[in-house]
Amino acid sequence: MYTQLALASSILLAAFTQQAVAVDKTRDPSLVASLDDAATQLDRLALLTDDAAWKFDFNEQKPNYNFAPGGVINMNAATFPAAKGNGMTLAMLNLGPCSMLPPHYHPRASNYVVAIHGNTTTYMYEENGARLVTETLLPGEATIFPGGAMHMMVNNGCENAQLVSALNAEDAGTQNIGNVFTNGFPFELVNAAFGQDLASSDVASKMTPVGTGSNWGLSECLKTCGVQPNGTTVKV
Repeated sequence: MYTQLALASSILLAAFTQQAVAVDKTRDPSLVASLDDAATQLDRLALLTDDAAWKFDFNEQKPNYNFAPGGVINMNAATFPAAKGNGMTLAMLNLGPCSMLPPHYHPRASNYVVAIHGNTTTYMYEENGARLVTETLLPGEATIFPGGAMHMMVNNGCENAQLVSALNAEDAGTQNIGNVFTNGFPFELVNAAFGQDLASSDVASKMTPVGTGSNWGLSECLKTCGVQPNGTTVKV
């Protein structure tokens, strides 16, 4: 059995060989620019002439809407122009069995998270000197990650987990910690800081492309649940 700290440490090390935080691409830059330049809300309404412009369907956001391993779907100014000027992002977090959101933080927003389905464990380190805060979220339960706090989420169960996340910025930003150490800072400085060889060109070459926001988690969980990395489930 893992202790909470040991589990968090194991997953953190796993994140060095994975990259998971998707980057939102602005879908209609010209419309967003026009909305930003509009003098009044009535002017903005005139630019959003179709009722369909006011509806965002999380279920249709492929490939991010999946549970193998999962994904993060952001409704914000980049993905939903009608959100421009409202100062927030609403996200749906899908975590398939044994999947995780690896250690990351949002540089420009606090993050409120409420569980809708499943059983999700969250971990947070807010700053130097702080303690590890661990929560287990069942449906209807919520937690908060203050702005800039490093956090992660893990579905340790064999059923899908789903959460809704609200961030108080329409461009909250996301920084995956593992990505900084393997494809960001100089390897020799990272290794000197940790006192061991964690970063190298070999590790960086194994980083997966920017994906949908979720990674497979611990091999022990995958084995217990009969889940293969390709997303298939094997009865155990």
